[in-house]
Amino acid sequence: MKASELRNKSEQELREELLALRREQFNLRMQQGVNPDAVRGDQVAKVRRNIARVKTVMNEKRGEQA
Repeated sequence: MKASELRNKSEQELREELLALRREQFNLRMQQGVNPDAVRGDQVAKVRRNIARVKTVMNEKRGEQA
């Protein structure tokens, strides 16, 4: 996921994307707790970075509105 793709989305779409990423992060944490070998570390890192990207774009949009 690229930040340029996120900038083309509306505020509502960004919220939905953030919610989906947080659910994915939760599921990965649960899988890691049950079976640590089932989850690769890079998967968790990618989800965390994508969450940060979405939050950054959301803050940029809020700054433009103010």
